[in-house]
Amino acid sequence: MPSALLTVDQVAARLHVSRWTVYNLIRSRELASLTIGRCRRVTESALDAYISLRTEQEAA
Repeated sequence: MPSALLTVDQVAARLHVSRWTVYNLIRSRELASLTIGRCRRVTESALDAYISLRTEQEAA
């Protein structure tokens, strides 16, 4: 089953950060996203991958 698509607000809520921070992560390509029409969406798997990567970096 494909990953669910999350809005920027949903991603911000899950990470406990601002929308601005999420957009900066997307701009810097640290967080993968896609555009549907004029809407920016992040897959749950992309968010999980970002969290896993950051966790590994912090542990190192």
